[in-house]
Amino acid sequence: MNPEDKLAELGLELPAPPKAMAAYVPTVRTGNFVFVAGQGPWLSGPGSSATGKVPDEVGIEQAQEAARACALNGLAAIKAEVGSLQAIVRMVKLTVYVASSPGFGDQPKVANGASELLEQVLGDAGKHARAAVGVAELPFNIPVEVDFIAEVR
Repeated sequence: MNPEDKLAELGLELPAPPKAMAAYVPTVRTGNFVFVAGQGPWLSGPGSSATGKVPDEVGIEQAQEAARACALNGLAAIKAEVGSLQAIVRMVKLTVYVASSPGFGDQPKVANGASELLEQVLGDAGKHARAAVGVAELPFNIPVEVDFIAEVR
């Protein structure tokens, strides 16, 4: 199934491609790979998602939803770079950064929000290697940030 049709079936739509918020570009294509800069959970622009550390200020389920939103933004960035989600051969790697309260160690549970969405939308092509990293702070006090490497046609 076409990934964009799958998104519609899931009741989701891609947001507008994210713009860079500092001195970088949202994507870099080199050969058959697209590297996507870290994506925040904003689907309606900055300030449209939860803020704070997981789990003290943002619960795990809410953080998983934020990770899903990051994945949608990543897909939007890839589509903007290559023209269609059908060009994705494989999602190669994700790095998921979780702003973590002291002692929190369930970053992989949060990261599953992004990973599971990519598998739902892309099928086997959405399965990827991943790192889930707890950090003290993220830009704009967001709870989750995700960067991506995708192989494309």
